[in-house]
Amino acid sequence: MNITVLGAGTMGNGIAHVFAQHGFLVNLADVSQVALDKGMQTIQKNLDRQVAKGSLDAAVAEKAFQNIKGFTQIETAVASADLVIEAVSEKESIKASVFKLIDEHAPKSAILASNTSSISITWLGAQTNRPDKVIGMHFFNPVPIMKLVEIVTGIATAKETYETVFQISQQLQKVPINVADFPGFVSNRILMPMINEAIFCVMEGVASAEDIDTVMKLGMAHPMGPLALADFIGLDVCLAIMDVLHQGIGDDKYRACPLLKKMVAAGYLGKKSGKGFYFYN
Repeated sequence: MNITVLGAGTMGNGIAHVFAQHGFLVNLADVSQVALDKGMQTIQKNLDRQVAKGSLDAAVAEKAFQNIKGFTQIETAVASADLVIEAVSEKESIKASVFKLIDEHAPKSAILASNTSSISITWLGAQTNRPDKVIGMHFFNPVPIMKLVEIVTGIATAKETYETVFQISQQLQKVPINVADFPGFVSNRILMPMINEAIFCVMEGVASAEDIDTVMKLGMAHPMGPLALADFIGLDVCLAIMDVLHQGIGDDKYRACPLLKKMVAAGYLGKKSGKGFYFYN
């Protein structure tokens, strides 16, 4: 089976890594050559780390990297794909244009999946002429380590499409969970309001970011505090998901914290920008 992953960023290169490691041939595409090169370098570095830790054989790692080919032309990258996984920015306008493009150039038999963490799969399917073959395949960061995949079925998604993606997820040694097409699905409908409430606590002076995270780690046994996690995800991504929740559900409890909006406007996006609730070198 030929796999195409669109977007060589954190999620895209992680998805490509996992597929290639499990023997799939992968086309990794990004419109930016710089981003593509960076993504390939990240995959090589992460494979080397697995070998150094003894969790992956060196020969398997070498073969995995050889299974990946890079492209800057999406039309060429999807031309022979059996499964296309979109992992571009979490913006409806961008995803819509990407889905229209791949629908035009991918084989008619190809399944079109999105790694979206909040945007409607039904709506994405409606951007194509094959809504029965459109599905959500939401991986979690870091993809090579995290076991969960949320499989999101739209109103038009065919049972055969779901079953194929479910089986593929199992081949990747992931745990696939079927989730209905609703804003935020399960993971982010629960996680993002918690992060948002933690940001309200900072804004209102309830406690410092460090102390809030410590409460959740030591009191609730979370491996990472919500504010450190927000920095890791990207505060811009958190804001985008909160906006989808607020618009899609309408309840005021999903209103993004003003401090979150202010930090994103200032360019304090978390780890990727060097500053969020914490500072990063």
